[in-house]
Amino acid sequence: MKRHMVLNLLVCWVIALLMSGGPALAAKVDDVVGRVDDRYAKTQDLQGTFTQETIIEGFESGFKSTGRFYLKKPGLLRWDYLEPSKEHIYVDGDAVMMYVPEHQQVVKGTLTQIAASKGPLALLLGVGKLSQQFTVLESPEAANGAQELRDLMLIPKPDGDTAPTIKKIILELFPDSYLIQTISIFETSGNISRVRFADIQMNQGLSTDLLKFTVPQDVVVIDFPTF
Repeated sequence: MKRHMVLNLLVCWVIALLMSGGPALAAKVDDVVGRVDDRYAKTQDLQGTFTQETIIEGFESGFKSTGRFYLKKPGLLRWDYLEPSKEHIYVDGDAVMMYVPEHQQVVKGTLTQIAASKGPLALLLGVGKLSQQFTVLESPEAANGAQELRDLMLIPKPDGDTAPTIKKIILELFPDSYLIQTISIFETSGNISRVRFADIQMNQGLSTDLLKFTVPQDVVVIDFPTF
């Protein structure tokens, strides 16, 4: 279950990060979306920490994890779970490798196999516009009567005959700085993932080697299951 939620999250979290930094966002949704696209165009690399809480439909209690992330354009991503257990996920273009040291196992697959939404995937790979992949609205969770837009709701647009597995994404902004505070992913299955980002640094000149993965010796490599 953890890997399923992780992979949905991997292709969605970048939206939140790309809205970090810069001046306070204006009230209009179109203006905010424009700033997302502009921020992404100017971002070469990102790094920081995260706290993830996952609620699985049918389970009484959720799961909490913390770790670090690294992103480098075009299309390199490293997502490290550090607590309560270690798991390292590497994305290189469309290829994904998940390494669990405790199990001495690597699971490999592709984003196009597992991506819940093509919109975040397009952003991750450095192409596309947010408004082309989502209907972007002011979130109903936004503060009533606020003079400036603080939260956004993203609704996946239809993609041919493929039904989206993500119902909506809510981006919550800090009310003072308008940096991203939380991204919440609501799946059609009822599962919910919430991620809080912190300590974000942009354009620090991340080394490509940091985001490349070499399979250790004596580690079993298996293919991601196809459903």
